[in-house]
Amino acid sequence: MALCIAQVTPMTALKFAELTVKAGFPPGVINILPGSGSLIGNYMCEHPDISKVGFTGSTPVGKTIMSNCSPSLKRVQLELGGKSPLIIFADCDLDRAVRQGLMACFFNKGENCIAAGRLFVEESIHDEFVEKVVAEVKKMKIGNPLDRSTDHGPQNHKSHLDSLLSYVDTGVKEGATLVYGGKRVDTPGWYMEPAVFTNVQDGTFIAKEESFGPIMVISKFDNGDVDGVIKRANATEYGLASGVFTKDLSKALRVSDGLEAGTCFVNCYNKTDVAAPFGGFKQSGFGKDLGEEALNEYLRTKVVTVEY
Repeated sequence: MALCIAQVTPMTALKFAELTVKAGFPPGVINILPGSGSLIGNYMCEHPDISKVGFTGSTPVGKTIMSNCSPSLKRVQLELGGKSPLIIFADCDLDRAVRQGLMACFFNKGENCIAAGRLFVEESIHDEFVEKVVAEVKKMKIGNPLDRSTDHGPQNHKSHLDSLLSYVDTGVKEGATLVYGGKRVDTPGWYMEPAVFTNVQDGTFIAKEESFGPIMVISKFDNGDVDGVIKRANATEYGLASGVFTKDLSKALRVSDGLEAGTCFVNCYNKTDVAAPFGGFKQSGFGKDLGEEALNEYLRTKVVTVEY
């Protein structure tokens, strides 16, 4: 197995390699290849001795990898972008929905492939939900992630922080209401205040495009309009994850069945399990990372027929 590691986080994978040696893995089982994706990644796609490539990252890069693997008919598994919808109905446990919604958006500073990219909140509880969310965001301590009291650390690197600030500017220019945050914190490092947007219209940039950062995008939907909100939630090219909050189990199952996403969380979020298959639909890729299905991504079925 060869791993091409992200240029901006090389030490993590190199530390992993060190631990595999200490754990007793035979030489050559795990191979770490530092370098640029355009160089090392393409080489892995084209190399005849590598029979399968798995990639986690953006949809455009995933398409390039798939294209580069096609000449050798190399097997490809892709976990790509996401704009995961989270639907919150008025009959939910509101305080729990607020807590889980915050975690769904801001976990790991929003740098999370299944982060709730857009929240749909039923009109009758919309204003109260937003008020409670902002109150909690204001309590968050932003600072050094090595400090255990820190709630929100820095973004991965400067160019990503800059792209997030540009994302916020675009949302404001499009007419969405920036209720809170969205600014760079005045301290050394790549720190950003978590942002909360409301009045986000369908079809706008921030309604469609993944931020991969601490930006909560909230849209309200008409009271009782289950089919309408499912249709709006599915109006995205992505289909990685989704979520629904309601005390009505029948409604939850109806919504989870209707949402076009590889995972649907009901009254929770980010609750994954290594035994449960994980992977997306549509432009979020194909193949599974977890569960028995993930093992099949690395296996080949062979039939031997013997006459005797």
